Amino acid sequence: MDVESPSLPILIYGCGNPGRQDDGLGPALVAELEAWARAEGVSGVVFDSNYQLNVEDALAVAESRSVVFVDASKEGKAPFEFRPLAPRKEAEFSSHAMSPETVLALADELYGARPPAWLLAIRGESWEPNEPPTAAALAHLAAAREFLQVWLRNQLGVALHSQSGIN
Repeated sequence: MDVESPSLPILIYGCGNPGRQDDGLGPALVAELEAWARAEGVSGVVFDSNYQLNVEDALAVAESRSVVFVDASKEGKAPFEFRPLAPRKEAEFSSHAMSPETVLALADELYGARPPAWLLAIRGESWEPNEPPTAAALAHLAAAREFLQVWLRNQLGVALHSQSGIN
């Protein structure tokens, strides 16, 4: 499969549980970016989110020219880290809890697709059930959103409408 084809969309996939405080940062960012893309008329991007990655997500990855997985992180630099991912088969995995690298490996194995992929890990602070996101996490979410908006515009060749100062 030709993953370099500009006709294929960029996939933004958020992971996490919105019912566990900062764990919901991935789906929250996806919802915000989807609303932004619709309001700005940005095309060529598809959005998805779930509590966790599943085997079925390999097809969505295979049908994308590139993928950004978005998740909250208990560790790492604030406000977020953005790093490339490579396919990696895990010796053991559950069909109910998979790493992005495993989903990439399945997309390669099942569909012959190896789109470039990244992880956007947004620093979270607390993981209590039935609590709203922390103020720090919301600030990290805002920084991650600004970064990914600029990144998407660069990937899609869309002119910038605002000055964010992020390259």
